[in-house]
Amino acid sequence: MKCRLIAAGSRLPDWVNSGFREYQKRLRTPLVLELHEIPVATRRTGENPQRAILKEGADMLAALGKDDYVVALEITAKTMSTEQLSTWLAERMRVGRPLALLIGGPDGLSPQCRARADQSWSLSPLTLPHALVRVVVAEQLYRAMSLLAGHPYHRA
Repeated sequence: MKCRLIAAGSRLPDWVNSGFREYQKRLRTPLVLELHEIPVATRRTGENPQRAILKEGADMLAALGKDDYVVALEITAKTMSTEQLSTWLAERMRVGRPLALLIGGPDGLSPQCRARADQSWSLSPLTLPHALVRVVVAEQLYRAMSLLAGHPYHRA
């Protein structure tokens, strides 16, 4: 199954790209992880962030496929344990729709992205840098898939 991480931010530190790529290469089958970067919209100091949020949101929506099952990563959404994520991924694979995970920019996701989402997911009640989120998501997807495969990576 194809899983695309659609994330705001395109010029990130090497450690972010390296960390993401490490888990991306471990996820080959049955879940293939792809990254689609959306440029963070620029705004002037003191400017209302709404224009930037709407621009990033429009770019994210344009990157979606019509059949994608969309998950918005939101701090206020419901969290999942690794075991719950693993069970959820098994169900998503059974259904077979492509999966798209949306990571907003520094100011969050647009209302249009939230409205298009089939589901929301929170990694933590903590505020995490959006660059770090892509590494954490990739690792958690790998951990959940390892659990499904009976691989010893997950030792909770």
